[in-house]
Amino acid sequence: MSLFNKALVSIVQLMPKSIVWVFSKKYIAGKTLHNAVDLVKKLNSRGIYATIDVLGEMIKNKDEAVEAKKKCLEVLDAIVENNLMANLSVKPTQMGLSIDEEFAFAQIEELVKKAYSMNNFIRIDMEDSPYTDGTFRIYERLREKFDGVGVVVQAYLKRSYDDVCRLNGYKANYRLCKGIYIEPAEIAYKGKQEIRDNFLKILELIFKSGKYVGIATHDEYLINESFKMIKNMNLTNDKFEFQMLLGVREDLRDKISRDYKMRIYVPFGDQWYRYSIRRLQENPQIAGHIFKNIFSIR
Repeated sequence: MSLFNKALVSIVQLMPKSIVWVFSKKYIAGKTLHNAVDLVKKLNSRGIYATIDVLGEMIKNKDEAVEAKKKCLEVLDAIVENNLMANLSVKPTQMGLSIDEEFAFAQIEELVKKAYSMNNFIRIDMEDSPYTDGTFRIYERLREKFDGVGVVVQAYLKRSYDDVCRLNGYKANYRLCKGIYIEPAEIAYKGKQEIRDNFLKILELIFKSGKYVGIATHDEYLINESFKMIKNMNLTNDKFEFQMLLGVREDLRDKISRDYKMRIYVPFGDQWYRYSIRRLQENPQIAGHIFKNIFSIR
């Protein structure tokens, strides 16, 4: 099936953008902030929270980064104006990390300050390994000043357990996911079960430390093991939430949301094409999911 999925990714990249949009629209709110607000309202009506993300990363210059920040500020305003149960996710490279770390810090700090004044929250996303240390440095500096800011830890990176041990000293708020970027075996686990095992090892560490965590996965094994850990540790629902991507495993999403807080990642923006192709390249299984959804294969 993996070869079939990879072949689908190659086919998708040869298609016109109008056709690619058919593959992508289930997983992206739309091209405008209005599209994202409408979708989040629908999720909220089902008791489901959201993290809104303005698509775009690896910007080329500071002017592009400033424009991206302005769009993020508009998201924060829209959340308040529409009384949404939502927060904002920000990619450090979109704010200029690949150009100048200090500039990126100032950009993100402006967003965090505004969110803090609105009693809202910023999740600093995690990208591929060249930006891991810079992202953590920015997070640690912000965490010394503000409460309403969180970070992402990727379970497939071998360093992540030690990162959490250090970040616990900053009383970090975590989003724990497997990780999607392609990394070398020297720094990343490659086996399916060893990634799962590290995910659960890190989750247990976070739970025992009393820190808040978004359990971000569509893997039923990890979800069921998380349920067991929550029960065995007698944890209350204010210590965690579950998180999933838009359009993926909606049946499982609805099942979990009956008992626990669920948050959906809601991306939008005019850079939807680059996002769609990148996600397909990094995780060809998504192509298989899309193919099944479009052609109703069971």
